[in-house]
Amino acid sequence: MTPISRTLDDGIAGLLLAAGGGSRLGGRPKALLPYRGRLLVEHAAGVLRAAGCPRIHVVLGARAAEVRERARLDGCVLVDNPDWSEGMGSSLRAGLRSLAGTGARATLVSLVDQPGIGPTATARVLAAFEDERSLASAAYDGVRGHPVLLGSAHWSGVAATATGDRGARAYLREHAARLRLVECGDVAEAYDIDTEADLRRLE
Repeated sequence: MTPISRTLDDGIAGLLLAAGGGSRLGGRPKALLPYRGRLLVEHAAGVLRAAGCPRIHVVLGARAAEVRERARLDGCVLVDNPDWSEGMGSSLRAGLRSLAGTGARATLVSLVDQPGIGPTATARVLAAFEDERSLASAAYDGVRGHPVLLGSAHWSGVAATATGDRGARAYLREHAARLRLVECGDVAEAYDIDTEADLRRLE
């Protein structure tokens, strides 16, 4: 994976949500799925690092102990979410809590099950950072997707509305006028690995 030749603000932390249990994949956690000779969680963390995130927090849930044992996530902060079964919202809240007090001015939130989104698209969204009030997301043919850049001024509001599998969706919809969309459809594919049929994308 070729690093992006750009120096980004040290106050931006990557936040990788990798806690899901893969209920539609026969109970196989997505973090542990194999992809190009390594685990999917390793690949996803590598994308954030190659895009320019100087520090990365990875939220774990389903079979967290096994992920810790098997995954090579050197340099990452591993965050356990005991409430992972409640959905993505609980993982986002856990991740934002883990960033409190770190000095991070913003976080770039990505999902473990979107291997079609690489460092180029991720770096584009990172480049939208201006200050703690920044709010941006990737867009694919004009449709909002991941990754999402959340300035720290938004964290408490996001956490208050992140429930179930909605993540930051409600907050972003409420603040649509301030949200900057960064088109990435020319350099990435925003598919999810959700079902058995999707596994062919990992081959």
